[in-house]
Amino acid sequence: MEPKLFQINMSSDHRGKVLFSNDFDMSEIKRSYVVTNTLQKTVRAWHGHISEQKWITVQKGEFLVCLVKVDDFENPDKKLEVKEYLLNPENSVLFVPGGYANGAMNLTKENEIRYFSSTTLKESSKDDYRIDAKFWDPWTVHNPNFYE
Repeated sequence: MEPKLFQINMSSDHRGKVLFSNDFDMSEIKRSYVVTNTLQKTVRAWHGHISEQKWITVQKGEFLVCLVKVDDFENPDKKLEVKEYLLNPENSVLFVPGGYANGAMNLTKENEIRYFSSTTLKESSKDDYRIDAKFWDPWTVHNPNFYE
């Protein structure tokens, strides 16, 4: 499976606006959580799963969300392709299939990103791989001080 973007659409009238993504099927979701960062350009990476799937949407601000299809979670290749997505509350929901590591950096001070997961926390903990944030580095383009 490959990552997929579900577009967010908008309808507005004199009362305000409604954002929606009618193609985003939530039937596989077992839990969700929201992350906010205190400082602008905070990197939270890399977190991967062999079988767990995630859907990511931004509720406030803008985030650089990156994905890597991992060849071997015990000994990943540093030269794997990093896919980059700029997400904000009005553009999309990003589907992350199993087999990928994900990371995110908030590009705005005000920020809030929501993750939906196909597994319970107990199931996820048995399929949890952490890789250093600097292992693959799309971050310094947006934050030159990342290594300081």
